[in-house]
Order: sequence, then structure tokens, then C-alpha cells
Amino acid sequence: MSPQRIISLVPSQTELLFDLGLDNAVVGVTKFCIHPADKVKNKTIVGGTKTLNSNKIRDLYPDLIIANKEENSREQIEELQQQYRVHVTDVITVSDALAMIREVGALVGKPQEATDLASQIGNRLCSFANPSPKRVAYLIWRNPYMVAADQTFIHFMLEVAGFSNAFSDRLRYPEITAYDLQGARPDLIFLSSEPYPFADKHIAELQAICPNARVVLVDGELFSWYGSRLLRSSDYFRNLRTELAASQT
Repeated sequence: MSPQRIISLVPSQTELLFDLGLDNAVVGVTKFCIHPADKVKNKTIVGGTKTLNSNKIRDLYPDLIIANKEENSREQIEELQQQYRVHVTDVITVSDALAMIREVGALVGKPQEATDLASQIGNRLCSFANPSPKRVAYLIWRNPYMVAADQTFIHFMLEVAGFSNAFSDRLRYPEITAYDLQGARPDLIFLSSEPYPFADKHIAELQAICPNARVVLVDGELFSWYGSRLLRSSDYFRNLRTELAASQT
């Protein structure tokens, strides 16, 4: 029998569940699960992705909890696993994301819908071409500066978008200094909208560090959410590249 009371602890996977048609089955989400806004607002918030409220989870009587290796706290997930059925995903590459979609779909009784969705996403991302030699420093945090390096989903999405990661020689999410950023010699600096909310006011700050680089605000969800939101990524990447090319002419 398919689960009837699902708690999702990952924003991108919460959106996936709704897009698979599980509106009624999802009973709990985190405070960071913001999409789809009209549906998550009616669900019980069980804390943050790394600050879960075990009492609220208990009160929802979940028959399935969906978590993620990177986004959730290992200690909290292991504690939940002692009491509930917990499915932990691990997504680093785009292939991982497509496999996760199919995996979750099978788990919640929506195998065909998930397979169709994964195929649609895969076709869209694979059809996106025109690679660029542009080196990108993708910033996810400020004070201290942190970037997305190799072995992150963002790294692989940069490649899909046709860019080269200026910090591909490092792993995960290293802290960097202004000197490190200058030494990486990026052509472009992407300031992500999440998890740190970079805004227009931060552009001049980074431009002063790397005056020869173009500093751009980017939609972090379309670079880092690995669920159904990936359907929107190829169009976003195409428009972004068009805008960058137009600004150079």
C-alpha cells in the first residue's frame, strides 16, 4: 500500500511530491519548503531542515519520511529511523537527481508519473548545448565567502548550463578569501539567491574584488533544486546565456 501520511524534510523533494499529485498524502514539511506556495501553506511545519521538531513529527503519525543525506542532520535522521520509515536520498549529479525522482515515485505509488517526469527533465537538459569556456565562481555564502566546488549538484548543473567551475580543483563548499577569488580568475561571478540571499547591493562588493569579472545575480533554486523544478532549468540557463552574450556586444 502506498504511504498515506508523508513528511518531506527537503524543499525540492516536497515540490516533487506535489507535482506527482500527492497533495493529500503530504502532511508535514519544513519551514524552507516554499513551493508550491498555495499548497505548502496548509501543511504542518515540522521545523527546519536541520532543526526538526520531533514532537510535531510524532503528532503527524507519518508512515513515510523523505530526507536527504546532505540537507538534513545525520543525527536527527538516525533518531527518526529508529521510530519511522525514513527514505534518505543522496543527490550529487544530474543522473542522481533523475534516479531519485524515479525512486521516490516508485516509493509513493507514482512510478509512471515519476518516470515520465524524469524523462522529460533529462531530455530538456540534454538538449541544452552550446558550451562556453567561461569560468564561473558560484558563491553561496558571505562572511565568510563560500563557493560551490566539485562534487556538488551545483557544479554539475554549471556544466549542464555550459560553464566551467572556477573552483573545480576544490571539493564541496569551501570557504574562500578575496585573495582566493582573485586567484581563481573567474570570467563570471554568480551570486546565488540561496542559501545566502545575495542581492544587488552585493554586486559592487564582489566587483571591487574582481574588476575584470562580470558579477551576476542568479536563481539558486534553478541551480540547486534537484526535483521537479529542474523542468525550468534549461530555459533559465538559455536565457541567462543569452543575456550574458548580449551584454558583451
